[in-house]
Amino acid sequence: MESNGPLDALPLWGVFLAILVVVLLSVEFGYRLGRYRRNRHEQEKETPVGTMVGATLGLLAFILAFTFGLAAARFDTRRQVLLDEANAIGTTYLRAAMLPERGEEIRILLRNYVNTRLEAVHSGNIEEGIRQSENIQNEVWAHAVAVGQKNPNSIVVGLFIQSLNEMIDLHAKRLQAGLRSRIPGAIWVGLFAVAALSLATMGYHAGMVGTRRSLAILAVAFTFSVVIELIADLDRPQEGVLRVSQHALIDVQRSMNAPTP
Repeated sequence: MESNGPLDALPLWGVFLAILVVVLLSVEFGYRLGRYRRNRHEQEKETPVGTMVGATLGLLAFILAFTFGLAAARFDTRRQVLLDEANAIGTTYLRAAMLPERGEEIRILLRNYVNTRLEAVHSGNIEEGIRQSENIQNEVWAHAVAVGQKNPNSIVVGLFIQSLNEMIDLHAKRLQAGLRSRIPGAIWVGLFAVAALSLATMGYHAGMVGTRRSLAILAVAFTFSVVIELIADLDRPQEGVLRVSQHALIDVQRSMNAPTP
């Protein structure tokens, strides 16, 4: 169910290593090219090259900021949709207690619904969790239809169906935000291309002016790799350390299992 991106074949640690290797190779290639041209006495003025290095690095910083902002915005969307869904489930559960019939059966299904969604996140078996969740939705909706047909003029039934419908809609929104809204592959390709060219230009400039390889290049390469790794982490909802907290659903689960006074 998850939309596959161009980097999804690699785990996040593999993505970091791949980025670091690409960055270092780009710098080394540029440095060797600059030394080659210098040794062949192909003189190039340092000032224009330095200006171009600054321009390409500035463009890389802009693309990194844009991509990071895009990934962070989608992370916030996933967090907000989860909170909205938890509120909708809680409201549906409370209104089910007021139904003239089948209220307890529906509340049991809703408790199973929350347990299923939390278990899917914890186990990582998202596809199975989605399938079970949608089956429970169908069962709850079948009960709602039966109650609605017997009580067509009930305001309580109408309010319950409204909150149930919102709960189902938020399920679809959560799927879209969490699994299908990913950073487009074209942006990843552009980001890697600009990063490779920018850092190759930086290495070229160092080779042209005749400086030795500096340990500072390792720091630059590591820094860029960390930022791109963070973007990849934000883009993968079920991997890495930057995950949406499930506390809102856990709170709903606790309220459902709390003893009735």
